[in-house]
Amino acid sequence: MLKIASLCVTTLLGVVYATPATAQAAVEVADANNIVPPKAQERKTTLEPQVAQNPEEHVTFQSDPIADGAIVVVSLGVAGVLELINSTGEIRPQQIDPNFDHNRLISIDRAAVDQTPSKSAASLSTLGLGAAVGFALIDPVLTGFREQNVQAGLVDAIMYSETAALTLALTNVVKMAVRRPRPLAYVEAAAHKNDPTWSNSSTDSALSFFSGHAAMVGALGGTATYLAFARSKSTVRPWLTLALATSLTAFVSVERVRAGKHFPTDVIAGAFAGAGIGVVVPHLHRTADIQQRRVWVGFAPAVERDQAQGGMLTLSGLF
Repeated sequence: MLKIASLCVTTLLGVVYATPATAQAAVEVADANNIVPPKAQERKTTLEPQVAQNPEEHVTFQSDPIADGAIVVVSLGVAGVLELINSTGEIRPQQIDPNFDHNRLISIDRAAVDQTPSKSAASLSTLGLGAAVGFALIDPVLTGFREQNVQAGLVDAIMYSETAALTLALTNVVKMAVRRPRPLAYVEAAAHKNDPTWSNSSTDSALSFFSGHAAMVGALGGTATYLAFARSKSTVRPWLTLALATSLTAFVSVERVRAGKHFPTDVIAGAFAGAGIGVVVPHLHRTADIQQRRVWVGFAPAVERDQAQGGMLTLSGLF
């Protein structure tokens, strides 16, 4: 028993105090005898740290029913309450000074006030929005068939729902906070310039910034484009999706301006805000990113002269 214990101690000390040359020689001996430890094949030729190789041949997405469900419900709840408040007319819209000089507007916005609004443009923009929503409903079904996995289609449906809910909530919050008059409100104010008793009472007339139509189409298009590039980056599908999404967003944005509902800056801001949400939502659901824990939060106590002196909170990550 004493000899066995002595042998174990000697072996342990040899491992602890082994020099790199000795360790390398041990690895070479193991290789000569075809002795490779499990899960260590990639490290058998060198002891130097190597960059982790994790090629994503097939990108997958995951969903947390509790977290995603809470995000969707809360977002829709906020958006719905704001819609109800707007419908009551209790919020008085911002009044435009009849003597306001239109030349003070941003240069690209001035044409929206001077133009003659198109009666059909509003309907065309809503039709474009319907096309984007329709694609968001069909795409998860197509994913289920392409991936031969019902769960993949369900996760896509959840991501599209989350994108739409967040976009709708953000749009309504920003509209209520900014309360920018629509171009038509400027036109009406100019028409009643000589009527001191006239005042604008429509709450909707002060909800110009930013465009909800442009934001929603941009958001759904952003999610569709991200999923297409993630799953079929070596085909023409993602580029076609990007082109169609961009074209549809541009079409809806132009029609909202032609209808007198928004200024050009309203639709530009809405499109960018929506596209940002549309890209971020699926990116946060990628399986590889979830497993790698790209963000870490840590706390370490600060000790000075053997006494605790508060602590340090750290936030680090890989982006």
